[in-house]
Amino acid sequence: MRRRRRAASARALLAVGLVALAAGCGDGDARARNLILATTTSTQDSGLLDALIPVFEERTRLRVKTVAVGTGEALAMARRGDADVVLAHAPSLERESVAGGFTIRRRRVMFNDFLIVGPRSDPAGIHGLDTSRALARIAALGAPFASRGDRSGTHVRELQLWKAAGLAPGGDGYFETGQGMGATLLVASARGAYALTDRGTHLALRRRSELEQFVPHVEGDPALLNVYSVMEVNPERFPDVNHAAARRFADFLLSPEVQAVIETFGVERFGEPLFVPDAGEPDAAIGG
Repeated sequence: MRRRRRAASARALLAVGLVALAAGCGDGDARARNLILATTTSTQDSGLLDALIPVFEERTRLRVKTVAVGTGEALAMARRGDADVVLAHAPSLERESVAGGFTIRRRRVMFNDFLIVGPRSDPAGIHGLDTSRALARIAALGAPFASRGDRSGTHVRELQLWKAAGLAPGGDGYFETGQGMGATLLVASARGAYALTDRGTHLALRRRSELEQFVPHVEGDPALLNVYSVMEVNPERFPDVNHAAARRFADFLLSPEVQAVIETFGVERFGEPLFVPDAGEPDAAIGG
């Protein structure tokens, strides 16, 4: 009951407290009224953007075009100047983007963690192992493992985890889906495979009938921390980007009202939050 009251209070704060974000946003031309957000599929699949973006649009009179792709492609859009703002979860790629001058003001927004999920029967016997031992057992047994294979934040972390375990991904059981997180979970479940997923997407989809027997086996390892950050596309490099709108959206995500919504998002439906708010400092001042 307390969590429900907190969620209702957070929504009320969001509805009332964001009026100030609308200040200074006149009608202007069409470009000034539109914002292109490049983001990872996990923020879309979790439903978080569906809760936040309509409020942002209403309060600022901006219109957000969301392009949900893997983090690698989201950052590629930034490198081409095809987006105004990026919300991603691949720290190593994000740091490269900032260092290359494609994006600026990288700030942490929230985090959750990754899980290794698989059939409830756990054919490789990895339940409760740490990440490296679990991957080593999957590889040794040639158990099916579904990789996104799309240079998303999840895929990048998966490759880092294999490397940390002293292993190269591959073998008879390893395959790539080339799809987003939700689709990859469905493919993995259908094929009795293990997979790496962010907790938010798993919680959002776990009640689907196709995933009833598809459960977490490895979690809680510090190596599985999953940090989401927002970056503005560099207006000095790409003068045509809508930097004013990008800055407004980034500040919106870091506002106390939105951070309060993130804190309780998912509690009513799933019994636990999908993300932990983590408003952070720009660029070099943050970890992850």
